[in-house]
Amino acid sequence: MSAPLPPAASVASVERYRPELRPEVRVSDELLLGDGVVHLIKNTESGQSFKVGTREHFLISRMDGSRSLEEIGAEYAGRYGRRLSDANWQQVLRMLGTRGLLAGAPAAAPAPDSASEAAETGKEPAEERGLLRGTLPLVADADATAGRLHRAAGFLLSRWWMVPLLTLVAVMEAVLVWRADELVLATRETFTNPVLLTATGALLWLSTALHELAHGVVAKHYGGRVSEIGLRWRLPSVIMYCTVDNYLYLPTRWARVATALAGAAMNLLFLLPFFALWLLAPLDDATHDALAGLLFLGSVQAFAMLVPLPPLDGYKIVGQVLGATELAASSGAYLRLAVRRDALAAGYPRRARIAYTAYGLLCLLVLGVLVAGAVSLTHFLLTTS
Repeated sequence: MSAPLPPAASVASVERYRPELRPEVRVSDELLLGDGVVHLIKNTESGQSFKVGTREHFLISRMDGSRSLEEIGAEYAGRYGRRLSDANWQQVLRMLGTRGLLAGAPAAAPAPDSASEAAETGKEPAEERGLLRGTLPLVADADATAGRLHRAAGFLLSRWWMVPLLTLVAVMEAVLVWRADELVLATRETFTNPVLLTATGALLWLSTALHELAHGVVAKHYGGRVSEIGLRWRLPSVIMYCTVDNYLYLPTRWARVATALAGAAMNLLFLLPFFALWLLAPLDDATHDALAGLLFLGSVQAFAMLVPLPPLDGYKIVGQVLGATELAASSGAYLRLAVRRDALAAGYPRRARIAYTAYGLLCLLVLGVLVAGAVSLTHFLLTTS
């Protein structure tokens, strides 16, 4: 294991030094941010995370203990046309060492995630527990719990199970859309029956809990770490939460998309047995209406999580597809410049211009669909006896 280089080291020792990152350090893919690109780096042991540019990432990504600084410097000069001086190296190594990222350096003190990473992962800052709001962890070792759940149900993530199950979900949703009028009227009837409404609400809460656990199980499938499973309340709302500590550092973009998508998929899979009962079983009118209400509200719940606005799962998915961090803020800043025909907008890279414009148009489209759906639903309820 490489020892950190002392500040007063000679030029020769600088060149021979073979830096190595701690094994718990994670580095993200290249991500758009504003008019540039960054990489996110996190020490999963201390919780510290920060952003670096492409040149810093070029150096850090080669610090695996097999290359000397002289070798890394030669590669850097070949890429960027200039060599780093001894003072430059001292500055880089001091920055990495003080953050506890280098093997052999003192560990950094624990620190909360940055605001930007918390926004991307859905993790909320620590808060005091009170009567009106707070959080309560439910298990002592959330990662071990997620691991046990993955061992029990992880086989369902194979294509031999996922393809048939998702096909059934698609068929279910097609039937529900075809019979949407019936579902809406049945949901209205359910709201007039306190007993059935309570039962429906309880099942929807269970679906929400499974939604959170699904995020954790799929993250474990791709090598992620679950740091907390618990309850979060903002009275009168009480929900479960599951925090994937290294979501942004999962090995592939698909792994991150699948982890974010897992919750909504679980919501829809949860509805399948109730859909079979509603469609095929001989039921009394009240139970039939309650099942229809569950299917309608459960589907709305699942697809609402896919709306591409922060902090919803859909926002995380779109951010990963477009390869961006802090997508909403960056898109808003660029689009304001573009609408004003500000010369600064032309300074954005082509990839960023396409991504931010696409996100803005997607948000407008989704909001238009939501408004049209709300208007149509209200009109239908007001004009149907």
